[in-house]
Amino acid sequence: METQPSGGKMGVGSLALFSLCAVIVVDTLTASASIGVSAIGWWVVTLVVFVIPYALITSELGTTYPGDGGIYDWVKKAFGYRWAVRTTWFYWINVGLWMPAVYIMFAGMFSELFFPELSLFWQIAICIVLTWLTIWICNVSVDVGVWVTNIGAILKVSVIAVLGVGGFVYAAKHGVANEFSFAAMKPSLDTGVAFLPALVFNLMGFELVATMTKEMKDVRDIPKSVFLAMGITAFLYIFGTLGILMALPVNDIGLVAGIIDTLRKLFGDSLFGSFMIYAVGTMALLTFIGNMVTWTMGASRAAAEAASEGELPKAVGKLSDKYDTPVGANNITGILSTIVILAYAVFAQTSDELFWSVFAFSSCIFLLPYLFMFPSYLKLRVTDPGTPRPFRVRGGMGVQWLLSIICFFVIVQAVVLFIFPDLLQWKVSWVYSGPVLIGVILTVLIGEFLLKQAIARKAGGEELSLQRFENLNKEAEL
Repeated sequence: METQPSGGKMGVGSLALFSLCAVIVVDTLTASASIGVSAIGWWVVTLVVFVIPYALITSELGTTYPGDGGIYDWVKKAFGYRWAVRTTWFYWINVGLWMPAVYIMFAGMFSELFFPELSLFWQIAICIVLTWLTIWICNVSVDVGVWVTNIGAILKVSVIAVLGVGGFVYAAKHGVANEFSFAAMKPSLDTGVAFLPALVFNLMGFELVATMTKEMKDVRDIPKSVFLAMGITAFLYIFGTLGILMALPVNDIGLVAGIIDTLRKLFGDSLFGSFMIYAVGTMALLTFIGNMVTWTMGASRAAAEAASEGELPKAVGKLSDKYDTPVGANNITGILSTIVILAYAVFAQTSDELFWSVFAFSSCIFLLPYLFMFPSYLKLRVTDPGTPRPFRVRGGMGVQWLLSIICFFVIVQAVVLFIFPDLLQWKVSWVYSGPVLIGVILTVLIGEFLLKQAIARKAGGEELSLQRFENLNKEAEL
């Protein structure tokens, strides 16, 4: 196990920026604000109950079992390659499903900012161009990708800081747009329940940095970078949500145009105001590209490692001869994203509807690997106690069980509410839930098909190895 400095490129600061770019998603900040003022209470509860345990578990797994596979490596060591195949399939393929949602948001905001009458056709064209720009960046080199993610992280911090500061300044001048009493900020199930899973989604991704161990100076930097990123993330999300809610009444917050609407409210229509709207709006748009580059880099590396073990199709594991980047996994991600963009464009009528449908579907797939990650942590604590743990979560096994169970059920409720957002009101809208559920089931079935192929490849490889062994024995006897 490599724990000593390895001359890699990324130290604590760079790793924290990578995590910030992976975790912070400006594109769904409006979804959390759509919950209303009680979103502040929900942020605090989610951070304390879920994110701290999640960061602790990630830090122990990342430092104890370093490798480019990340979550794939952990699940494989705990439960074997079959569950690892499922994990990597969901972890990787969700990027190709999520990318359309992010770039649909980009196109909608771009239209709102620069071309209010831009047709759906041109918005879809923008989504496809951005998809392949992302793939090109990830194919070119790790250095370029890391550079893009670092800039993306800085831009995200800047955008959310502007929203937060601007919201407080606006409230000081014009009064707050929503009631900010203690009672209003307490977690409530009365309004915006459909958007509660977005809070969990917004806080996932701290483990992605574990796929970059070859680029690290020292894997023991993972806990420092994760907790540094977590602290900044917590502050920024709450601060940004406050800024939006200070300026816009909750009923006026749109999923796609919410950030631009907030900027317009904050800065007005003066010359300076217009400059700030365009400048900060453009920065927000660029963060979307940084986010997709980060996730494509990490998830494709995990998929390529699984393919090299024969656990995903060979095409997924193809590496660039020049840059040693996972071009096979990257290109397939681009193709899938393009197909999903075109398919959803046929069915959706508005940008908000299009964005949330694709986002909910991809988010369900995105969260499924975490249902395997937390049980893997427990299993490895029990079955592999002898491996040195540079970072170890304190407490006995009772504490580890408690932390893991809480994290597991937070993910379960997020998946269920993404598919059935009205379930807590004992209602189901099959017009919305049906396509999302069908998409999830189809994705799971495709994963099972790939698993059967992997089992067959491994069985074939074992038979071939046995045959070669028998042939060598016969030759030796002769």
